[in-house]
Amino acid sequence: MLSSLRTGIKGLWRVPARSLQTSSVLQHDSLFVHRDTPEDNVNTPFEFSEANKKRIDALLAIYPEGHKRGAMIPILDLAQRQNGGWLPLSAMHKVAEILNLPRMRVYEVATFYTMFIRRPVGKYHLQVCTTTPCWLRGSDAILKAIVEDTKCEVGGNSPCGKFSVSEVECLGACVNAPMLQVNDDYYEDLTVEDTKEIIAKFKKDEKPVPGPRSGRYASEPLGGLTSLTEPPTGPGFGVQDCFKA
Repeated sequence: MLSSLRTGIKGLWRVPARSLQTSSVLQHDSLFVHRDTPEDNVNTPFEFSEANKKRIDALLAIYPEGHKRGAMIPILDLAQRQNGGWLPLSAMHKVAEILNLPRMRVYEVATFYTMFIRRPVGKYHLQVCTTTPCWLRGSDAILKAIVEDTKCEVGGNSPCGKFSVSEVECLGACVNAPMLQVNDDYYEDLTVEDTKEIIAKFKKDEKPVPGPRSGRYASEPLGGLTSLTEPPTGPGFGVQDCFKA
């Protein structure tokens, strides 16, 4: 009888078997874990230019004592621009030295923000937004045209070394989807033909005019303005006479 009772208790606590499910591994073309390469290692020389040293002094002057680390992002940006558009390990070490911070604090920032590029890139870094609004408006076709015209795979550099292509998250121009960022400039309301024209100009080192390709100004409605269609009125408009000087 005692044996039967034990068997019954075990049965109450028996956990039913279940299958385990795992999600697919997501890949990204950005580097978040450092790996030494011939062009990026602890011995790679890096020193800020004299012009950038003056800019750093001006940036640090903005922040009070004890809060100088607030200048980390703009100083990292200076290092990246000086180094041809990407951020080597030695540049991060230099920023940590300037701010008197552990190197890990700089690593954390440089690997969190995708604006910091951790690999050598070409003269023209093409960043294609493929988040939902751009995807719905045809960003896949834009990305395909870029890969074909530059002979550059996503996350890599073109054989000529002039182009780099990255697939990125929302760049904040959803109303003007699909869009492409090249270095600091946005190209919006793109078609495949627009994209090919832009690439062709960059191949000749010509700079296409940034902004929407649809003819509209900024993010106004495609059919034209629906409000603020008249010049603004001058000072005092609508004010009662008794309040006028």
